[in-house]
Amino acid sequence: MRKFSLWLRGQPLIADSLLALVVFGLDLLNLGQSHSRTLYVATGVVVCLPAALRRVRPVLSAWTLLAVTVVVVLVGARYDEATAVRPALVLLVLALYTLVAYAGRRRALWYSAGLIAELILESVVLDRAMLENVLLTISLYALSWITAEFLGARRAYDREVAARLEVAESDRDRRAEDAVAQERTRIARELHDVVAHAVSVMIVQADGASYALHSNPERAERALENIAATGRAALAELRRTVVLLRAPQAPERLPAHGTAGVAELAELMRRAGLPVRLDLHGELDDIAPSVSLGLHRVVQESLTNVLRHANPGAEARVVVRRGEREVAVTVTDTGTGSPAAGPARFGSGSGTGLLGMRERVAVLGGTLEAGPAADGTWAVRAVLPLPDPDTGAH
Repeated sequence: MRKFSLWLRGQPLIADSLLALVVFGLDLLNLGQSHSRTLYVATGVVVCLPAALRRVRPVLSAWTLLAVTVVVVLVGARYDEATAVRPALVLLVLALYTLVAYAGRRRALWYSAGLIAELILESVVLDRAMLENVLLTISLYALSWITAEFLGARRAYDREVAARLEVAESDRDRRAEDAVAQERTRIARELHDVVAHAVSVMIVQADGASYALHSNPERAERALENIAATGRAALAELRRTVVLLRAPQAPERLPAHGTAGVAELAELMRRAGLPVRLDLHGELDDIAPSVSLGLHRVVQESLTNVLRHANPGAEARVVVRRGEREVAVTVTDTGTGSPAAGPARFGSGSGTGLLGMRERVAVLGGTLEAGPAADGTWAVRAVLPLPDPDTGAH
């Protein structure tokens, strides 16, 4: 039953069709009070049908239901009063709720005016006590509006929380990837140091041994012993490094590069509540993967820190320009730019975020500047050189 409920929540057309069917069934309970059962059933079907589209096409469904209701009231006043006064007309209250929750207040206000006009027409045509009828019905409409506002605010809050959790998960994954990359870099440096040092020593000793082999056999023997010892030590270090590299690790999740990657980051932050303006100039999809990844990381780290540390209501702007030999990225925000707030922008006061960006940019041969501007904004500016198409060098 729970699985069916979750599935039904993702199928609004089917769920609303079932709702319309239930309301039609309740409406048939008053069939015995009608003088023309065929007319009663026909008008009931016409009234309930628009409800099936209330979330798929909320505006069309609501106004269609209102128009059908006016026709049913006029028909009922002429042929059968039971046709005009029926439980199915409670769908008007549901239509108002749907407009407030899914289409916005402005459209709901226009629809409320239409409901009031329909209510006055109904009171005149059916010759009811107008004040009592209007007050009761308006109370139902007001309750519907308040309920929609409350539930809409709750849904908006849930969406923002979900978006922020998504950002947090993305940030966590990114930090985990950076940690793995840093560890791999450390192992690579160790490996390079071990191999380079050992091979250099072995080459020097081998050359010395070859020269002293006939003139000074004892010296040549010592050189060979040093070669063997150095080789054994290097082999032990290599084995230790290989053991580390063979440790099971989760597969790397590389972000989307180029225009799509930057746009995905901006949309992710917008869903979390941070307004982001994105200006992209030049072709970004054919640049080298290393530069594209560096650009992605600078934008990601900058926007994440704006979201976490800038003042409420801050807005961010990302400008990426590709030139002939470099790609420049600037991330600015309207949050606090005071010097005291600077350290907290990266690494929760430790500065590791900024340091990581500087190291990444430096590896690519670029430059990075970060700090408050004179107008109170905070800016991160990075310039990443493009590899030479002939040599591949930066």
